Amino acid sequence: MVPSFEQLLASAERSAIHLEMRDGYMESDPSFIAWKQGFRDLPEDNDPEMRHWLKWVRDATDRGVSIRRARVFSVPESDYLRFEHHVSDANVEAGEEIRWLPRRNATDIAFPGNDFWVFDNRTVLVLHFDGNGECAPGDWLEMTEDPRILKLCVGAFEAVWERATPHSEYQPT
Repeated sequence: MVPSFEQLLASAERSAIHLEMRDGYMESDPSFIAWKQGFRDLPEDNDPEMRHWLKWVRDATDRGVSIRRARVFSVPESDYLRFEHHVSDANVEAGEEIRWLPRRNATDIAFPGNDFWVFDNRTVLVLHFDGNGECAPGDWLEMTEDPRILKLCVGAFEAVWERATPHSEYQPT
C-alpha cells in the first residue's frame, strides 16, 4: 500500500522534488472552476487551514526539508497552468520552491513517461493520470526504489531545474 502524500512528506528528512509535465490536471477541481469564473484569492486557494498541502509544506520546510517543484509546459499556457501559477504564490510562501520551463526548451531532456515525486533521493512516487488529467482509475500512485527509475527521474528533474525560471520571475503569456 502506498502511503499518503502527507505521510511521505512528513517522513522526508532532506528533500522532496516534484516534476509536472502535463498542461492540465483535474479540471473538475472546484477551485479551478471558480478561478475560471473570475474568483481570485479565495481562502480555499491560499489558507493553510483550508488547503492542507500548504500546512504540510510548511511543516516539512520548518524541519529543514527542501521542497522543489518544476513544471514543463506548452506555450501559450493552458487555463489550468495559468491557474496553477496564480495559486502557486501560496505554495512559495509556505516554503516550496517552484520553477517553470516551456516545453520548447526541454527537447533534449530525457523524461520518464509520468509525473513523479522523489523523496530523499531514494523513493520515487509515480503519478498516473488519465487523458483528462484526472487520477487514473485503479492504482494511480506507484512507489519504487528501482535505481534506474530513480536515476532517470532525478536526472530529468535536475536538468529542468537548471534551466527553468523561478516562480517569482515567470509570468504566463
